[in-house]
Amino acid sequence: MPNLLLSLIAFVAYSLLAVYFWRQNARGECDEACRGMVGQLSLIPIVLHGYLLWLGIFSAGGIDLGLFNALSLIVWLTLLVYWVARFFYPIGGLQALVLPLAAVTLLLPGVFPADHPLSHTELFVFKAHIAVAMLAYSLFTIAMLHAVMISLVEKRLHHATLPRVLRSLPPLLTMEKMLFRVIGVGFVLLTLTLVSGVLYSEEIFGKPWQLSHKVLFGFISWCVFGVLLWGRAARGWRGRLAVRWTVAGFLFLIMAYLGSKFVLELLLHR
Repeated sequence: MPNLLLSLIAFVAYSLLAVYFWRQNARGECDEACRGMVGQLSLIPIVLHGYLLWLGIFSAGGIDLGLFNALSLIVWLTLLVYWVARFFYPIGGLQALVLPLAAVTLLLPGVFPADHPLSHTELFVFKAHIAVAMLAYSLFTIAMLHAVMISLVEKRLHHATLPRVLRSLPPLLTMEKMLFRVIGVGFVLLTLTLVSGVLYSEEIFGKPWQLSHKVLFGFISWCVFGVLLWGRAARGWRGRLAVRWTVAGFLFLIMAYLGSKFVLELLLHR
């Protein structure tokens, strides 16, 4: 019952902040002070959300990273990274856009309860693998959101119309710089995820590589983002081309972990 109450409080807080932000934007009254207030107050549901994730994931002395726990964790980390980054970049509007998604994913583990404890969770290499992988997912989620916003802004600029919610975003060139910085850090974390996965496989199964769709899609995603970073540095890739490569890399990454979780847990009930 206490967990349910905390979930409802966090859900209502996320929802109210999101509604306030969108209403103020619709009226053209969401200035920097408005976005700053939404950002500051969002810390309350973020803390509650994190506490609930801790209780749900580290249950019964193990680690439960089922589909909905993993999805909620990725969105929470995305929102947390945005909350910290807002002190260095003018991205209060982007943070507010994630609030409705955070409200929904917060409730998913409670609405669809399922126990999917992971094995070998006592190993340090496994814990490091999971931590780095989840952070990489959150950064590439941010990259995906940035790519979508860049695409929307470019299309609207060609038609000389820009919705109020997009007017609060940083300039297009700033957004692109932020996009590639996020992708660069995410690429390093994804590399560490693949390397730690090899070490984990070596320690558990006695061989460094277990070919599976998860490994395959993860490696394809790594290659896509690697080529994108090379294209940016060597050929100056930007705009729609960069957006397409970002979306492609993100989709392969989603299929690598969340896609496999969806098939195994919801379709095959394993």
